[in-house]
Amino acid sequence: MFYTHIILTSLWSWTSLAAPTFQSRDNNSTCRKTSVAILGGGVAGITAAQALSNQSISDFLIIEYNGDIGGRMAHTTFGQDADGNPYVVELGANWVQGLGVEGGPENPVWTFAKQYNVSNTYSDYESILTYNETGPVNYTYLLDDFEDTWSIFEQNAGTLLTENRQDQNMRAGISLAGFKPKNNMAAQAVEWWEWDWETSYSPEESSFIFGITGYNETFYQFSEENNFVVDQRGFNAWLKGVASTYLKPNDTRLLLSTIVTDVAYSDSGVTVTMDDGSCVQADYAICTFSLGVLQNDVVVFEPELPDWKETSIATFQMGTYTKIFMQFNETFWDPDTQFFLYASPTTRGYYPVWQSLSTEGFLPGSNIIFATVVGRESYRIEAQDDETTKAELMEVLREMFPDVDIPEPIAFMYPRWSLTPWSYGSYSNWPPGTTLEAHQNLRANVERLYFAGEHTSAAYYGFLHGAWFEGREAGERIAGQLAKECVNVESGCGYYMSITRIMGRSGFLPAPMLPRHTSSTDRPATRPRPNRLSFIEHGPVDVSRPFQLSQKMDAAFTRSRLVSTE
Repeated sequence: MFYTHIILTSLWSWTSLAAPTFQSRDNNSTCRKTSVAILGGGVAGITAAQALSNQSISDFLIIEYNGDIGGRMAHTTFGQDADGNPYVVELGANWVQGLGVEGGPENPVWTFAKQYNVSNTYSDYESILTYNETGPVNYTYLLDDFEDTWSIFEQNAGTLLTENRQDQNMRAGISLAGFKPKNNMAAQAVEWWEWDWETSYSPEESSFIFGITGYNETFYQFSEENNFVVDQRGFNAWLKGVASTYLKPNDTRLLLSTIVTDVAYSDSGVTVTMDDGSCVQADYAICTFSLGVLQNDVVVFEPELPDWKETSIATFQMGTYTKIFMQFNETFWDPDTQFFLYASPTTRGYYPVWQSLSTEGFLPGSNIIFATVVGRESYRIEAQDDETTKAELMEVLREMFPDVDIPEPIAFMYPRWSLTPWSYGSYSNWPPGTTLEAHQNLRANVERLYFAGEHTSAAYYGFLHGAWFEGREAGERIAGQLAKECVNVESGCGYYMSITRIMGRSGFLPAPMLPRHTSSTDRPATRPRPNRLSFIEHGPVDVSRPFQLSQKMDAAFTRSRLVSTE
């Protein structure tokens, strides 16, 4: 039987895996003073602190719920090898997505992964076998059919965007382009592989315009390659490397295992209160809590967040992506194949994607395979006990491999992201009908309380690099207020502006900045099939590619709504 506290005590016991080590909180009855309080030690929080440090601002505190940094880039030990040594597997973010091309921009996560020697392997999405309830059945031709349909509906999305027309849901976009799975369960499995696996939401629940835009921003700007991380230090090794450039071992500016309960903000500062009664008074604060935490009212804000901010938080979506790990005493599946797609005869998204870690380049000889579910199926299995889930998985495996006498697993484990109180989900998704302007309200600061995370990135929501860019942006904006000069020239320093405040000042709502729409010849010949766990003003971008919500456009959008610093 699963209890929430079990995951919290088991997931965060690996601080000894990589240097530096840091000091936990000190209990005291008086508020500690600092210039900037950074709430959360995930990618956005660590990057925000780096941005401050880069401008010689060292008076900051990072307040982290868990006993290690990394946030949803989290790992744990699982199973063991022949010598009894446990393997390390990633519970959350697992891919570096969109690496980069020679002469073009490079994903910063890929840059750091190389710098800190993070072990990873190319995910070959063409290394796939397909199954249904009768066993192996080849319906890979449907993957090609969906790819052809993608070429059509991405252009339709571009037309809606450039003509500033009403958004649709992704279901309408796919259907109008000619792919209609209806009662064809194999086609539904293919659609899940192509869409739900990436976004953690169904086509009915996803924006057509910004679903396509968000995809293209990463994979058409950087590259279509996706590399799966198998580093036995954990994926967060690169983030620890970044943190070690400005934090000393046992640095008192990093407060681990520290739970925030209240945040009081005003135009003169922010007071953060913890569950043990201790507090921090700061001139500014950056809230990097996940969207799921914000939606579940885990932290009390005083005063209550304004309606425009609450509405943006409630409107955007927090998805759940659940990996279920199984280790056997043998590899009874094809060890040379990376992916196995299963079409349930009754239920869309029922344990559809299986991935081998026993394959060369991953954890060869480990006899580990894992299945993935998202959305409603995640909520369902995360609410039930391990034995029930294991029985369901074994039934599916025996359908997929009817000629194999499949033994019981020797190790079994999965996280409960939807129930974990410091995340309440895995990553964000753009819902239908939500405009770029409305998303700006999610990003905008409230007085001296700033917000940053993958969910605040219009271009890279749901990705690790989205959290990186947004953390840097928030840090640089505040640094521009504290330092003698603003180095964040492209987008400015100081406050973001909410759309509500823009309308109040100017009396009208500006038209959205629209990326260019081009022909389907700009689309890669083979589109990658990743997931978004990988995990604005970030250098030059090729705006000739389809529908890029480019950084330069976003910079102009943000700049035009900036409150001047007095």
